[in-house]
Amino acid sequence: MNHTENSLAPPTLITPAPAVCPVHPRWRLVLSLFKLRIGVLIMFTALAGMAIVPNGLVTPWQTLVLALGVLVASASAGAFNQYVEADSDRLMARTKGRAFASGALQRGPRWLALMLAMLAAAVAATGLATNWVAALFVLLGALTYALVYTVGLKRRTPWNIVIGGAAGGFAVLAGAAAVSPQLGPLAWLLALVLLLWTPPHFWSLAIANRDQYAAAGVPMLPVVVGPERAARIVHWSTMALVAATLLPLGFGAGWAYGLAAVLGGANFLRKTSALAREPVRARAMAAFFASMMQLSVLILGVWLDAALR
Repeated sequence: MNHTENSLAPPTLITPAPAVCPVHPRWRLVLSLFKLRIGVLIMFTALAGMAIVPNGLVTPWQTLVLALGVLVASASAGAFNQYVEADSDRLMARTKGRAFASGALQRGPRWLALMLAMLAAAVAATGLATNWVAALFVLLGALTYALVYTVGLKRRTPWNIVIGGAAGGFAVLAGAAAVSPQLGPLAWLLALVLLLWTPPHFWSLAIANRDQYAAAGVPMLPVVVGPERAARIVHWSTMALVAATLLPLGFGAGWAYGLAAVLGGANFLRKTSALAREPVRARAMAAFFASMMQLSVLILGVWLDAALR
């Protein structure tokens, strides 16, 4: 028999490679856990609060500390939200990949201690660098989102986001108080704008993801009243928001702010009107992105006004 050398060798056992669990890059875990994208937006609203104070004077160091304080406090509240909501987040396609929901990070008391330490450091740094009125507003913003909205309201009422939206308003007040603890009408009006902006912004997203919220048992407005009525409420609340954005013009806001309010508000209203006529996912997402654009343009208008004084 003519055997080759290979034929005399024992057969090689080939074992399948172990399955590799997908690992999120670290930066994606951080973004997912601390909601840094929305935190940056809230930080910008705080800086707008600083800029809207007429004749205000703060140092670059105070501005930096205030901005970081708001960002870190927001991050701690965002992480707490995901810690508490991990079980329901697993039931939604939009959120099941988040760090705690996916199991990429395990919940435990050390995470809660970290969140508390972040909030305490943010409040203390803001108070020491600026004043304790600003620090109080930083604290109230984080607690409103973490405790009032996440723990107290989210699973109890479809109007949860109306009160939860106060978190953004507190960021504006923190920025204004950092310049002057005696808050003027422009600061309060811009905080009102943020309070009114949050519901149509979030309800637009909730209409787009209505089935997911229903599956998770979260009583968001479109789940409770249906997408058609919710879309009409989004449009009506956007009209109230746009009206509120014009009020600062009666208290000294300049032409740059006014132009931003008109352009951003008109675009948002156009999108919510289309959503009210046709409450489908594509229209809802268009309204959601229009809300982001409106707030961004409005903040730019505030900053430009401050630069032109």
